[in-house]
Amino acid sequence: MAQIPNLENAPLNLNSLREHSQKELLNILKNIRGRKLLVIDQKLSGSLALEHGVDNLRHLSKDPIQGDAKNIVYLVRSQASLMKLISLHIHHDVSQGLQREYFVYFVPRRTVVCEKVLEEEKVHQLLTIGEYPLYIIPLDEDVLSFELDMASKEIQVDGDTSSLWHIARAIHKLESIFGVIPNIRAKGRASKRVTEILDRMHKEQPIASTDVDMVTPMCTQLTYEGLLDELLHINNGSVELEGSIMGVQGGKKMKVPLNSSDKLYKEIRDLNFEVVVQVLRQKATSMKQDYTEVTTTSQTVAELKDFVKKLNSLPEMTRHINLAQHLNTFTSKPSFLGKLDMEHTIIEGQGYDICFEYIEEMIHKQEAIFDVLRLLVLFSITNLGLPKKHFDYFRREILHSYGFEHMATLNNLERAGLLKKQEAKSNWLTVKRALQLVVDDTDTANPNDIAYVFSGYAPLSIRLVQHAIKYGWRAIDDILKLLPGPHLEFKRDVYSSASSFETRIDAPVGMDKVADGRRSLVLVIFIGGVTFAEISALRFLSGQEGMAFELIVGATKILNGRTLLETLTENL
Repeated sequence: MAQIPNLENAPLNLNSLREHSQKELLNILKNIRGRKLLVIDQKLSGSLALEHGVDNLRHLSKDPIQGDAKNIVYLVRSQASLMKLISLHIHHDVSQGLQREYFVYFVPRRTVVCEKVLEEEKVHQLLTIGEYPLYIIPLDEDVLSFELDMASKEIQVDGDTSSLWHIARAIHKLESIFGVIPNIRAKGRASKRVTEILDRMHKEQPIASTDVDMVTPMCTQLTYEGLLDELLHINNGSVELEGSIMGVQGGKKMKVPLNSSDKLYKEIRDLNFEVVVQVLRQKATSMKQDYTEVTTTSQTVAELKDFVKKLNSLPEMTRHINLAQHLNTFTSKPSFLGKLDMEHTIIEGQGYDICFEYIEEMIHKQEAIFDVLRLLVLFSITNLGLPKKHFDYFRREILHSYGFEHMATLNNLERAGLLKKQEAKSNWLTVKRALQLVVDDTDTANPNDIAYVFSGYAPLSIRLVQHAIKYGWRAIDDILKLLPGPHLEFKRDVYSSASSFETRIDAPVGMDKVADGRRSLVLVIFIGGVTFAEISALRFLSGQEGMAFELIVGATKILNGRTLLETLTENL
C-alpha cells in the first residue's frame, strides 16, 4: 500500500493541490543548472510524494553528503535544529576540500532566527537562500495541514504572529482554486487576526483557535487513530516501530503507513479503540469460518471468488491486529487506566484532593514528565489556574524530581497561560453544563454523540462547530463570551462561480445543497493544531443522517497533548 494517501474520493480536487506543489518544486530545481542532489526534511517528504518527480533525493540527517553532486539543494522547515544539520554538512565538505554550491529553500517561509543560526555557524555567505511557499499539504481525503508545527509556541509564548499571515495565505490559495467562502465564524484571538488579514485580501473563512479549547488536547484520545498517535506518534501518515511488533524478524525498525488508502484502516480509525478490538476479532472469525467452508465443502466459482477477495484484505487485517495487540499492552496497564480516571475527574470538576494526591504520587514515582504536565495543565485550564500553594508546591517538586533544566519549560507554560496561579473563579462548570461536554453512559459501540471519542467527554471545539452548523452561534452567545478570545460571525455578499465551497450556515439544514444536489462544504480550521479524536468527531457529525454539510479539516498541525507540550519545552 502506498504511503501517500489516495485523494480520488476527496470532496475537493485535492490532487490538484499536490500536483501544483510538485510542479513548483520541479521548477525551482530546473533553474539550478548542473547535477544536483535534493536533501529534504523528512517531515515534508511523505506528504509530497516527491520520490515520483525527483531522481536524486535523500533525507536530511547528520550524516555527510556522499556522491559527486555539485549542487546541494536543501528543502526544510524553518527550524533552528535543521540549520545545525545543514551547517554540519557544509563544515564537513569544507574540511574535505569539496567544491559545492548550496541552496536552502525554506518551507513555507524564511525566518530571522534560522538565518541567524546560519550566520553564527559561519555558513550563511556560502548559501543561496529562497522560499518554497508550500502552504497546504493534503494529509488525507478530508484533512489539510499547514505544517506549522511551532505556531502555538510562536503565538502564545514568543508573541510572533507571522504564522497567522501564512494561514491567511493558505486560505487565500484555497479560495483562488475552489471559490470564495461567503460565511465566516471565528473564535479566539488568533482566529480574529486571520480574518482581519483575509478581510484585507477581500476573502473570508470559518476559523477556530486552539487557545479557545486547550482542554481537549490534554485528554487522552480513545479512538483507534488517536491512540496510535498518542502511543506511537503518527508522522506523515505512518508510524515507525520495531519490525518484531508487526511479525517481521530481524530487529530493524519499519514504517507502517496509515491513511485512507488502507480500506480497513479507513473503516476502523474513527472507532473507539475498545470497539476496534471487537471488529477485528469478528472479521478474523468470519475469515476463519470462510476458510473452513472452502476446504470442507464444494463451492461455486462465485463463492470462491468472494473468498479470494477476502484473502486480499489479509495483509491489512494482519497489520491492524498486530497494531491493536501492541496498543493493548499500554491500554491495559493500571497506570493508563488510572490516568484516564483522573482526566475524567478533572473534567467533571470533582475530587480535587484526589487529583492532587495522584499527581503528587506520579512525580514521586518519576513517571513521564509529559504525563504529569498534561494533568496539571488540564487542571489549570478547567479551574483558571492552580491554588497558589499547590502551584508553588508542584513547581518545586517537578524541578527537584526531574531537574532544574525544566525551569524554562515551566516558565513557557505560565507565559502561554496553560499552567498558572488561580486568580479568579473558573467558568468551566457553566460551560460544561451548557454545552453538554460530559455525556453519561456513552455507547462507544453505537454512538449517538461525539463524546464517544473520549469515552464520555465531548470535545469543546467540536461542540462549537456542531452548534455553528446546526443553529448558528447566536443561541450560545453568552457561553462563547465565557471562553477565551473574541468571536465573530458574519456573511459577505461575495459569491464565486465555483460553488463547491459555498455554505449557507444560517439557512435551515435541509436546504444546504449546492446546485447539483451535492452537500455543501464547511472548512473547519484549527489555528494551533487539531487532534485525531477531534477529526474523528467531525467525521461522525458529517456522517449523521440529515447532515447537510460535508466537513473538511484544516490545521496548522496534527497534535496530541505530548506533542503540544513538546513545542513549549526548553531546556536551560
